[in-house]
Amino acid sequence: MSSAPRIGIVSQARMTSTRLPGKVLLRAGGQSLLSWHISRLRQTGLPVYLATTTNHEDDPLAEFAAHAGLPCVRGSEHDVLARYQQCAATHDLDVIVRVTSDCPLIAPELVVAGVAAFQAASDPQLYVSNAVPQRSYPRGFDYEIFSRQLLEEAASQATRPGDREHVTPYIHQNRSGQVRFLNLTRPQDASQFRLTVDTPEDFDLVRTLLDGYNAGALNGEELVALLAAHPELATLNSHVEQKSHD
Repeated sequence: MSSAPRIGIVSQARMTSTRLPGKVLLRAGGQSLLSWHISRLRQTGLPVYLATTTNHEDDPLAEFAAHAGLPCVRGSEHDVLARYQQCAATHDLDVIVRVTSDCPLIAPELVVAGVAAFQAASDPQLYVSNAVPQRSYPRGFDYEIFSRQLLEEAASQATRPGDREHVTPYIHQNRSGQVRFLNLTRPQDASQFRLTVDTPEDFDLVRTLLDGYNAGALNGEELVALLAAHPELATLNSHVEQKSHD
């Protein structure tokens, strides 16, 4: 009888983001955005790992991980794909859930549903996401799930700089021609909402939600309902354009 696959959530983080440097350690609701992010991911019951760089600017992230009891791998700033490969190898992961640390209000129940769908399919060629190719959830709820097999294939075959920096294009653009897709969508589109933190305006919204609306205690649907009920909140960052490489 084969053992259950080892599934891990790997979150990438760095301090040198261009539009809002040091954003993941900004504080709101009494703790850092990264602390909110990790605590919500831990609600899934899955092990969580941090993948950051070897740059000295990211030493505070390694220190955060040490204090939080969070396993941390450090690698190339620009070859994030290699960082994920390193994390999967170090911790012997069979299935990787990729998230990014600029999502302090990520919805753990959505990640759990995605993992359940991945496991039910029992297909190492499957790529599961709630944002690719179609987004129906707010930015900030994104996840991707794929097998170690697909990760290793991408790491060995992907040569374009964008493939290395953004981890999954080789997989989700199906360069191998073998990938199968499952896009989990919300019945009603909520992609107009933005709960990721990439700009000062994004931080204004998330800080307002955490400080004034107890957002850290809300699940994904409750957060969507809150934004729908208070359109003045969503306008805080509704004009922000996502970077084109996302």
